[in-house]
Amino acid sequence: MLKARYRRILWFFTRVLVSLLFWETIIPFIGLRRLTRRSRPERLRKIAASFRQLAIEMSGVMIKVGQFMSARLDVLPHEITDELSGLQDEVRPEPVEVIRTVIEAEFQKPLEEVFEDFNPQPMAAASIGQVHTAHLRMPSGECLNVVVKVQRPDIPKIVGVDLSALQTVARLVQHYPAVRKHVNAPRLLEEFSRSLMEEIDYIHEGKNAERFAQNFKDRPEVRVPTVHWSHTTTRVLTLENVYSIKITDNAGLDAAGVDRAAVADTLIDIYLKQIFEDYYFHADPHPGNLFVLPTSPPNPLTGKASCRIVFVDFGMTGTLPPNLQTGLREVLIAIGMKDAPRLIRAYQTMELLLPNADLRLLEKATNKVFQRFWGKSTSDMMSMHHREALEFVEEFSDIVFEMPFQAPENMVLLARCLGILSGICSGLNPDFNVWTSIAPYAQKLVRAETGSGWQFWLDEVIKTLTTLVSLPRKADNFIQRVEEGEIEVRTPELRRELHRLERSNRRIALAIVFAACLLGATQFYLAGDLLLAGSLGGLAALVLLWLLLSR
Repeated sequence: MLKARYRRILWFFTRVLVSLLFWETIIPFIGLRRLTRRSRPERLRKIAASFRQLAIEMSGVMIKVGQFMSARLDVLPHEITDELSGLQDEVRPEPVEVIRTVIEAEFQKPLEEVFEDFNPQPMAAASIGQVHTAHLRMPSGECLNVVVKVQRPDIPKIVGVDLSALQTVARLVQHYPAVRKHVNAPRLLEEFSRSLMEEIDYIHEGKNAERFAQNFKDRPEVRVPTVHWSHTTTRVLTLENVYSIKITDNAGLDAAGVDRAAVADTLIDIYLKQIFEDYYFHADPHPGNLFVLPTSPPNPLTGKASCRIVFVDFGMTGTLPPNLQTGLREVLIAIGMKDAPRLIRAYQTMELLLPNADLRLLEKATNKVFQRFWGKSTSDMMSMHHREALEFVEEFSDIVFEMPFQAPENMVLLARCLGILSGICSGLNPDFNVWTSIAPYAQKLVRAETGSGWQFWLDEVIKTLTTLVSLPRKADNFIQRVEEGEIEVRTPELRRELHRLERSNRRIALAIVFAACLLGATQFYLAGDLLLAGSLGGLAALVLLWLLLSR
């Protein structure tokens, strides 16, 4: 079974690579580059759809791979990420007899001696494990309502086989220039493998939950389930049952008198604290992992009930290293102050920009985004006319199509996390305005930064004076270089495009000659003139060989 699984993964990716080689290398060689470009979006979408089906059928690691790929907006085309974005970690549950075997193997005793009233019907099933409700008898005699997360059987073996197959694929992919130019596939797989191995270790997940709870011990609006370590192993995790109203259940929230707009604002504030104060965040805030727990009946005057936001499933968390900590604080301050140059410097601090990034163009594009979108609610931005989007793409096509960004793993997790949060908050409150949520926090950071007083302002004055003092010298150097003819206007991108166009035209002409020779050879062969048919056929073969070697 495991060997068949290994072969199936390799066979799928081999077919994908052969297809890419044919369409992205051979077809452009014979002068049909335009056909390749025109068909590329649909071909990529079909590849992603095929992988999605494969992941659903195989479950296990492949679903995790699909979810990981859907978040890699920095290295994968949107046709692929869009198709995989809806891939859910929902699979058919294992029979309770199988789950019983796992629990009894972990605790070396019958299930009835481990838990009381173990519910045979799972409340949730995912690719790695599934969750059951149960009761846990404490030494004091108290019976607690708990949830038990149990890993599927043979998961470590399946993970090993799948990762081995993917390592072979990554090595093959890295030989393909079009892929190697944009992504280091082995390194990407290494990042994925590390996060996956952490996710299948339930002791690691329990420690994550406790760390998160400690960070929010002074925030009563946050609830984290207690870990029962006496009934937790690497494959079984026992937690306090804190399930309540799902955060996307608007009807349930309204019935309980919960202010949905306030929940959206609180949720964003909680994540701002995680990112900018704790540097440690819950990286999988999908609706199945977030609940709202009403803590009082609705107020007779306002009709609103107080509540707490409940976080579960800490298998996927992110930690921000010092350069990202500093950079993200700068990003928040720059957005709050609409300071485009500061935002670009923050990108550089976080090492998000490729060496060849056009900083001036990025700054101009950022200013344009601030002018158009700053202060707008989600509904306002959704109603933007498509013509404005097209105008932006046309004006900043170099940025849009080249995407001069690279992202470390934790930044990808954070981007995916914020994308999910944006959708949840917009669902809770259609008029949700991310800018009004960010601005107060940005102001708080600015006050903290300037709170030390004279040192901050002294630094700013020194920077300004240094710039002013250097201006005359820089201007004099510039004028001197112009007078000496050392400065000329260069358009390397335009020259490259013209060169590429010339090569395409030559290939098209050769392709026409090839087609004419082949057609003539066929006609003379049918007419019985084998000499002329052979001559034209040989010429056609030479032209084809020239096309293939003229790269």
